[in-house]
Amino acid sequence: MLLVLAGLGLSFVPGIPAVVIDPELIFVVFLPPLLYEAAWSTSWKELWRWRRIIGSFAFVVVFFSALVVALIANQFIPGFSLALGFLLGGIVSPPDAVSVGSIMKFVKLPKRFSSILEGESLLNDASSLIIFRFALIAVATGQFIWSEAILTFGWMVAGGILIGLAVAFLFKKLHKYLPTDANIDVVLGILGPYVMYIAAEEVHSSGVLAVVGGGLFLSHHRHSYLTSTSRLRGLNVWEILSFVLNGLVFTLIGLELPEIIRGLSAQGIALATAIGYGLLVTLVLVIGRMISAYMAVIVTLVARNFIAVADSRNPGFKTPLLLGWCGMRGVVSLAAALSIPVQLQDGTPFPHRDLILFITFVVILITLVGQGLTLPMLIKKIDMPDPDHSLTEEEEDLRIRRQLATHTLSYLERNFSEETLRNPAIQELSNRMRSKNIDGSEFMSAECISVYNKIIDEQRKWLISKNAQEKLLDEDIVRKHLLRLDLEEEKLRYL
Repeated sequence: MLLVLAGLGLSFVPGIPAVVIDPELIFVVFLPPLLYEAAWSTSWKELWRWRRIIGSFAFVVVFFSALVVALIANQFIPGFSLALGFLLGGIVSPPDAVSVGSIMKFVKLPKRFSSILEGESLLNDASSLIIFRFALIAVATGQFIWSEAILTFGWMVAGGILIGLAVAFLFKKLHKYLPTDANIDVVLGILGPYVMYIAAEEVHSSGVLAVVGGGLFLSHHRHSYLTSTSRLRGLNVWEILSFVLNGLVFTLIGLELPEIIRGLSAQGIALATAIGYGLLVTLVLVIGRMISAYMAVIVTLVARNFIAVADSRNPGFKTPLLLGWCGMRGVVSLAAALSIPVQLQDGTPFPHRDLILFITFVVILITLVGQGLTLPMLIKKIDMPDPDHSLTEEEEDLRIRRQLATHTLSYLERNFSEETLRNPAIQELSNRMRSKNIDGSEFMSAECISVYNKIIDEQRKWLISKNAQEKLLDEDIVRKHLLRLDLEEEKLRYL
């Protein structure tokens, strides 16, 4: 939010050159790594558990939002056809993954809520861009063939996921069988999402779904093909890269405003009128998402009588209220608006292009600043309890530490001889396990490093297995312990 406002302020500084953003630059350069980083940090277990509500918000709610915007724009904005309305709806319907993810890091929410938001934000970009493409064709050609649209939609979804998985599988094999080091692993990791996205787009399927599917696959198997050094170095590189890309994109959103306003003036549209249209569309999106959130709860309460649902309990009014308010828009909406061609195929100017750009900017600015600033306060005001976890995060972490220490002691006694166990360093390690302190590499001697490496491998296998077995176990806690093991293993290299 600060970066958007800073870019907006810079755009009015005398002498600042006009910024014209190439949409392909955002789609191809910025979008793949940002989506990949989000997919890499998403829990596949949680995504699968809440797949129905995530799917409904990522596809059904996005389509509903686009439809409502299309109807309102057609009714209240002069010269807006239904096709143009759907085009605008496809642009502004998806909440932004970066904005939602950033806020989730600073507020305390039940795990299920953040999982649903993260999963939705990964998939809704794909559905909105599919709507956008169909509407763009309808505006450009003046016709819309439902049978072709359904087949194209199926290919974009299925083809995108399959291509992403195929590329991810190929990169997994490259990591595993090529004589790579940590630096090459990081380079391959950065290259992967670009290959997934471009390969899918070249065959007219969804590059977004390709990156999301491939990213989830590689993230889920990260411990089978990457060394601890590669994982640690990659984590640091991706944190910096994601921070820089996000900063650039949101600053560019603010810097783009003067160019958009000049386009409005050229069309003879008053700035106040355009702002009014932007406020109207924003209001429609907020109300539409709120209605969708409560409808999703109603559908779940009805469906629980016929099928097994992730949670059959009544969520009350708090969950849909927060889900409805988490609708910040961002980079994908701006990139889609900027990708509208200047002219139609017959050479005539694309209708209302600059107005669509301005409305998109208003929606982004209001939702980022308005909803983004008030969401943390709303979360604290509601104080929603966590229905899945009776233990606090600290208590859950302590439980895992104790179970891991007990398992490690059992592993030592089963797999090593009495002579090895009498080694002073191993005895010290065993004492630490009995006291539930599972760290210990700082005292290791060279003769015990191989034993401790085996212990780390066993602990890592136990944590991965534990995460798969316990559906309600918070995967963030497991990942924290896996990170600690990577750090322990890295420390052994320098002893």
